Amino acid sequence: MRLIIDCDPGNGVAGANVDDGLALALAIAASEVQLDMITTVSGNTPSEIGFNVASHLVNSLGENIPVYRGASSALVETSAPWRDLLDNGAERAQLTHLWHGLPSVPSLPKSMPEAALRIGELVCQNPKKITIIAIGPLTNIAMALQLFPEMAQNVAQIVIMGAVFNVPGYVKDTNFGLDPEAAHAVLSSGANITLVPMDVTVQTQMVHSDLDRFASLQSPLSQFLLSTMRPWIDYSRATRKLPGCWIHDVLTVAWLLDKSIATCERRQVGIELQGALRGKSFYYDALRLRIGIPAPTIEPITVLQSVDNQRLLDLIFQSISGYSPKLISKK
Repeated sequence: MRLIIDCDPGNGVAGANVDDGLALALAIAASEVQLDMITTVSGNTPSEIGFNVASHLVNSLGENIPVYRGASSALVETSAPWRDLLDNGAERAQLTHLWHGLPSVPSLPKSMPEAALRIGELVCQNPKKITIIAIGPLTNIAMALQLFPEMAQNVAQIVIMGAVFNVPGYVKDTNFGLDPEAAHAVLSSGANITLVPMDVTVQTQMVHSDLDRFASLQSPLSQFLLSTMRPWIDYSRATRKLPGCWIHDVLTVAWLLDKSIATCERRQVGIELQGALRGKSFYYDALRLRIGIPAPTIEPITVLQSVDNQRLLDLIFQSISGYSPKLISKK
């Protein structure tokens, strides 16, 4: 299985979610996966920070996986309010001390934002062979579709972590909310899409005792997860009053490895592009009052509905425990 992972990793960054790093770790470790490329987008972290995090992980493991930086801002949405919300959360909560003692992520020279070009090239040069895992805002994917209109038919599938339909306290999620136009463009592209919304990812949970299982492995990959996920679990416990933390993004990779861990349905998904609810996702087929809402022109997509969390955790541990570095030539 050949993958591109487009992400916004924050492992080791104070206040930044670590589920992207867990998804990358699973894809790197899984013997069934050939991770051809990692690209970063501005979301959970700025694209430059995510680029540093992903590059540091790949380099520390001795893996030969190309990493490309992508878009620093959304297609239309103003970035400043989102960046303030996402980049200063630990400081506002006075919890930056949770990351004290963790080595800082090395800063790399600023690179050109070439992710969209690289994604489109690789997909179109390998028709129906590449699956895209998109676990950040969809800016890079939307731009790649603009550059390569044929990409929608050439990609094997796009598995997206994004959208929220009925989770208390969440009108919209970060990935779709930060770039609604990109989400709309990708969902209406005609590509083979599977959506992994917050409604199913909040059914996931990793607690400290789950993370303890990695301590015995003594591998660079397990140590990366131990050191970077510990503070985030504590942060989640303090700010969200959860027993541990949700592990949203990793479900995209895990579902590709074992589709029986989750249930799914075919639904028509829309994205609001106007007003205060910009970025809110909804099911067209659940609307009983359609006044002012045009009839949908998009095809139904696969939407995950429920997940077996223990099987998810077991799958992650089994893959990480079997990890040995595998070199992949740069495409």
